[in-house]
Amino acid sequence: MDVKEIEQVGKSINKAMADGEPSASILKLLNDLKNGVKATEELLRSTRIGITVNRLRTHKDPAVQRLAQEVVKQWKDTVKKSAPVKGPRPTNGTASPAPGSGTASPAPSKKKHNVAPDKRSHKTDKVDYQVTGIEARDQCVRLMYDGLALMTDDLPEDVIAVAKDVESAAWANAGSQNNDAYRQKMRSLFQNLKNKSNPGLRKRVLSGEIAPKRFVTMTHDELKSAERRAEDARLEKENMNQAMVAQVEKSISTEFQCGKCKKKMVSYSQAQTRSADEPMTTFCECMNCGNRWKFS
Repeated sequence: MDVKEIEQVGKSINKAMADGEPSASILKLLNDLKNGVKATEELLRSTRIGITVNRLRTHKDPAVQRLAQEVVKQWKDTVKKSAPVKGPRPTNGTASPAPGSGTASPAPSKKKHNVAPDKRSHKTDKVDYQVTGIEARDQCVRLMYDGLALMTDDLPEDVIAVAKDVESAAWANAGSQNNDAYRQKMRSLFQNLKNKSNPGLRKRVLSGEIAPKRFVTMTHDELKSAERRAEDARLEKENMNQAMVAQVEKSISTEFQCGKCKKKMVSYSQAQTRSADEPMTTFCECMNCGNRWKFS
């Protein structure tokens, strides 16, 4: 495979993951890469195919995980075998090999950024986030980068790639319009990514475990950490029990209408059944037909 073919396969894999296509499609693409790519360090860097395949190691299908691991290992072994052999260290009084002597220098190590994880942002990493040609969208790419880069060791080029994919998915989901839904969604995602009590969200998005298309459609509850959801469930149960023990005297109101008999003879009471930052739950009962319902 040449560079263009490899890049096309990488795009097909990302699309298959985002669209939730059957594992068979991804397995075929992985086998094409396994049999058709003669890996070199330069090829893997220029096509970024290694990053794409590496994300599949966390795929929900064990067969995809195994094949992705095999492909990555095969490429690593191939690159390692083709790397120049490091010459012997010069002993005391022995000069280093002169240029052209036939002794190759060691392969350069992988590029690392030198910014503390808790200080990372588009400014410290010096990334170019102006990639869409639309200022509002570029600002959202920047926002996603700042949220994803926090507390991670991933290289800037890897983080910006995910940030662009997330923004692109949100833009498409909003009908390719710079509307309130698009802007509010991007702000919400940024706040959740920056949440220090939910570091697992950033890792899952960066690793590809949560595909960009899925990420931009997740609800507020789905974005919470497992610990936060468990705590909210505990609080709701505790508050519900307290509400049942100490019933507040019900009031009669003509403001509420029964959805069943359409009468405005409704008694209601309120209780804090969820966490303190959530609205109170209103319990209603129609005095005409006995229909009951609740809302927050």
